[in-house]
Amino acid sequence: MRRIVLALGICLGMFAGVAFAGDVNITGIWTRATAPGQKVAGVYFDIESKKGAKLVGAQTSLTDRAEIHEMSMDDGVMRMRQVESVDLPAGTSVKFKPGGYHVMLLDLKQPLKAGSKFALTLLVEDENQEVTRYLVTAYVHNLDGSPADDQHRHHH
Repeated sequence: MRRIVLALGICLGMFAGVAFAGDVNITGIWTRATAPGQKVAGVYFDIESKKGAKLVGAQTSLTDRAEIHEMSMDDGVMRMRQVESVDLPAGTSVKFKPGGYHVMLLDLKQPLKAGSKFALTLLVEDENQEVTRYLVTAYVHNLDGSPADDQHRHHH
């Protein structure tokens, strides 16, 4: 009897890993177009996990170096530091935005043009230290941060 129970437990465990994929919602992913010669870009988004988890990394073909950074005010000085992970409390939307957390792309292999988009993989680790990869699409906004789509709307 015991053997069957064990096998069942393993199957359920596997399904739990799959179900987790629906537990993280990532929306509004954007970055600014890069200026000539600019080799770095910050990516911003909202991320919400139904279960307690943490964002532990990011990957994109545009660079070999994607890091999680945190902007914070320290005695009136804006500081940026790399962080290993960002906690995603259950059911809380964590906003990655200018002046806060963001994913920093360093040593970009190509410029980011307004109106283009690129694939970004976000790595989320759950409470069991299992990492799930989420492939999302990031949109490149204008230099001032406004959505590039607006450029087309004015012509109609």
